[in-house]
Amino acid sequence: MLSLAPVPGSTVPPWREGLPVTVLASDYQRILGVLEQQRTTGHRPLRAKEIAVELGLDVTSAKVEGLRSKARRLGEGGWLLLEASEAFSAGQWPEAAPDAGSSA
Repeated sequence: MLSLAPVPGSTVPPWREGLPVTVLASDYQRILGVLEQQRTTGHRPLRAKEIAVELGLDVTSAKVEGLRSKARRLGEGGWLLLEASEAFSAGQWPEAAPDAGSSA
């Protein structure tokens, strides 16, 4: 029988104060880590391709589109901000995101 339950780590719970980033799958945590690093260094919001570069991913269409999809889910859940320019920036979550290493 086909299960309609979400795949572990594929859902993004809505952000709320006190909810740690550790409730998110590691791919989502790494995206937030890159954006938090950008925020703390005073840089501008990043597009999906720029996030992919920061994560050390190949910038193939498939990788960038997958990352964009994850970033949009984070934005829909209130974890990050989607700018009008289609760039992403860190939201107001107070918990520090882990280092932005590895692949998403």
